[in-house]
Amino acid sequence: MNSVNINKLINEALIIDAEEAEAAGALCYMARILVQATMPHSNPKTCVFARTNGNLRLTISGDPNIGLPYGVYPRLLLSWLVTEAVRTKKLELNLGANLSQFMSELGLLPTGGRWGNITRLRDQMKRLFSALITCTYSDGQNWGVRNVMVIEKAEVWWEPSNPKQGSLWQSTVTLGHEFFHEIIDRPIPIDMRAINALKASAMALDLYCWLTYRLSYLKKPTEIPWPLLQNQFGAEYQPTKQGRHKFKTKLLTQLHKIQLIYEDAAKIEVSQAGLLLVPGNSHIKKIT
Repeated sequence: MNSVNINKLINEALIIDAEEAEAAGALCYMARILVQATMPHSNPKTCVFARTNGNLRLTISGDPNIGLPYGVYPRLLLSWLVTEAVRTKKLELNLGANLSQFMSELGLLPTGGRWGNITRLRDQMKRLFSALITCTYSDGQNWGVRNVMVIEKAEVWWEPSNPKQGSLWQSTVTLGHEFFHEIIDRPIPIDMRAINALKASAMALDLYCWLTYRLSYLKKPTEIPWPLLQNQFGAEYQPTKQGRHKFKTKLLTQLHKIQLIYEDAAKIEVSQAGLLLVPGNSHIKKIT
C-alpha cells in the first residue's frame, strides 16, 4: 500500500473519529449471515459456491444463465438493502427515482461503457437478486439446514443509457421473508464512511464487517488459525503452500487498511499460527 493510499485512509480515520456514525448520517447495516460466511471475491465461473466458518457452511447457488454475485458491488447492494429494511421495516423497498440517484447512495459514479460502473452494477444486481443461499449447520452429531432467498421479486425499470432519467414505473425489490426477518432481528451495524474507504477490496469489506461483529462479543483473546481464515475469506486461493502464502499476504494487506480506521482492530496480533483477536468494541460506538 503506497503512501498516498495510507494518507487517504488516515484522513478518513480522523473524520470517522471526529463524529459518530449515527450523528454523521453514516450508520448502516449488514446481514449477519453474510458476515459469518461471505460471497466470492472474484468470479468463480460456476453456479455453486461454498464457504465455511466453524460449524456453519454457506452455499450460494446461482442461475446458470446469470451466474453468482461476486466482488464489491453485491456487498454495497446488500448493505443498502439491509439498511433500508432496518430503516423502513418493509419487505418491499423502493430503489429510487433513477439509476444515478441509486448509484449515488451506493457511493458509485454512473460511468458507462463495458467496464463502467453502470454495466457492472446491473450485472451484479441480476446475479445477487437471482441467488439462493443455503446455510448448513453441523457439529458432527446435530445437523440443520436453512434456505434463504435474498430477493423474492425485483422490478428494475431504469434506462442505463440515461441514468438520470426517471421511469413511469417504480423500481422496487421485495425481500425474501426469511432474509427480511434475519436482518431486522439481528443486523450488524457498520459505518458507511469505512465502507467507502475500503470499497476497493471485497476482502477488506468482508474483514471489516466480520471484525466489528466478532470483536464486540469476544470474552477473551482468541486465536483464529490461518486455515480457518482461508476457509472463511479465501476460498478462491488454492490449499497449497503457495496459495496459503498469497492469501495470508492479501489478508494482512487488507487488515492493515482496516487498522488505520478501526482503533480496536489495531490490537489484533499476527503470528505464524493465525490472528489473535482481542475483545474490543464494535466500530459503531453508539446507537440511540
